[in-house]
Amino acid sequence: MSKSRKNSRKTNWKKKVIKRVLFAIALGKSFESQNEVNFAFNDKII
Repeated sequence: MSKSRKNSRKTNWKKKVIKRVLFAIALGKSFESQNEVNFAFNDKII
């Protein structure tokens, strides 16, 4: 019983880490696209 609990805890931790990594990647992508838009916008103004 204690062994199965340990395993479930490990898998939960892995799932959390994977979710965080995916979230960070998604945030980074949206941030990059926003920067590209801002650069294009600034070029038009200048």
